Amino acid sequence: MAKALGLFLLAFVRVLTGAQARWYGCPPKAEQRIYFANHQSHADLVMIWAALPAELRSITRPIAAKDYWTRTPLRQWITTAVFNAVYVDRERKGDEDPLQPLVEALASGDSIVIFPEGTRGHGEEPQPFKSGLYSLAQRFPQAVLVPAWIDNIQRVMPKGEVVPVPILCSVTFGAPIRLGEGEERRAFLDRARAAVIALREV
Repeated sequence: MAKALGLFLLAFVRVLTGAQARWYGCPPKAEQRIYFANHQSHADLVMIWAALPAELRSITRPIAAKDYWTRTPLRQWITTAVFNAVYVDRERKGDEDPLQPLVEALASGDSIVIFPEGTRGHGEEPQPFKSGLYSLAQRFPQAVLVPAWIDNIQRVMPKGEVVPVPILCSVTFGAPIRLGEGEERRAFLDRARAAVIALREV
């Protein structure tokens, strides 16, 4: 059932958006990666999932906002059974580490897709990146850090709308970056953000 729905959703998303994947500076490769991208819509995770080739989709887990994607049983089932998503809380609760679900996914060998802005942006450029990407890069130096730019997805499902609009979309994957030895958090996050923004012009 989940596999059949996954194939249906894949076909639907590709018809609706084109879901074009463009690889610049790194080929699609089955290695542990942290894909980090701009964030404009709840559909971002679906867009990247659809853009990845099948062999990468099977080992890559997108991050999903728990309050939104578990709001209904259908959303929760789709994100769990089809996307194998990692749920994260957008608001910190007590002493809980909000990165723990991501840490567990990476520790098990999975690749993940994250949105370092932490919340959806509405401008042409991403908001400043939060510290999560830096912390994960420190904890998992073996994971390849791949920037990605998602284009036009916010026009497919504008905020507050229910019916999607067919718009040609793309995901551009760029050359990996690395956390430099002794590199400070803000310098790294600004460099990572710049790597994402640069893909807009490719």
